[in-house]
Amino acid sequence: MTQIKTYTADTTSAPDLPEAYFFGYGSLVNRDTHHFRNAELARLKGWRRAWRHTVIRPVAYLTVIPDPVAEIDGLIAPVPAADWAALDEREGAYDRIAAHGQITHSLAHRPEIAVYTIPEGKHGAPDETCPVLLSYLDVVVQGYLREFGEQGVQRFFDTTDGWDAPVLNDRADPVYPRHRTLNEHERALVDDMLAERKVRLLTR
Repeated sequence: MTQIKTYTADTTSAPDLPEAYFFGYGSLVNRDTHHFRNAELARLKGWRRAWRHTVIRPVAYLTVIPDPVAEIDGLIAPVPAADWAALDEREGAYDRIAAHGQITHSLAHRPEIAVYTIPEGKHGAPDETCPVLLSYLDVVVQGYLREFGEQGVQRFFDTTDGWDAPVLNDRADPVYPRHRTLNEHERALVDDMLAERKVRLLTR
């Protein structure tokens, strides 16, 4: 497992240190999908990922759901001037909640850290009308591979619920607006992980 060093810091932070951070656990782990700088490896306790869809999107995305024994890898990054507008718009189906007390990180100060989650009762399980997009999953796995290696990709799959969901193979014509091009190794890794779980692929 990737080691995340922790430090003991004063409760009073230096005035020039950013005080607002987000924890990313899906596409935000892929640094090519956003412009937030100075991202750091981190780990969130008490939550696990799940595939869900909402009424505002006809496809499924990742959210986190409470699980007292779970722990997931991700990235934290500062939100400049605590201006959440752009990130809140990107994560429009989600609520932003405080999670700094549940996150392990290597920062020498103790910022406020938020995580995005779809509220209970406002999401449903994926199905053929609201499938997981392979173009989205590719982006997520590429991010985890770069940050945490193949063991991190394995942990991603192991700590995510809902692999009985159908996955729409849209690689040839990606639906996900932040899609990225994967190399042969990255594509094979995604395909192998899905095959191990006997995930059903849909064609367009």
